[in-house]
Amino acid sequence: MNPLETYLKELRDIRSSGEVVNETSYYGPLATLLNEVGKSLKPKVRCIINIKDRGAGLPDGGLFTQDQFQKATEGKPLPG
Repeated sequence: MNPLETYLKELRDIRSSGEVVNETSYYGPLATLLNEVGKSLKPKVRCIINIKDRGAGLPDGGLFTQDQFQKATEGKPLPG
């Protein structure tokens, strides 16, 4: 099954549960789809849902390349 087919199946399964919250219930499958597609890009792209407010309200998510991730120093947690 390709990533789009998997995404659509997940949407159907979630919706058929009858327990969905409009929009946010579907964020997980969307992130999975974007991450699968992002793996094939150069540079690779990763989706993070519910990122922090950068002054324009809370974004639903963002797309990032590996160089945008902070390098963790061993033994020290990142602030946050």
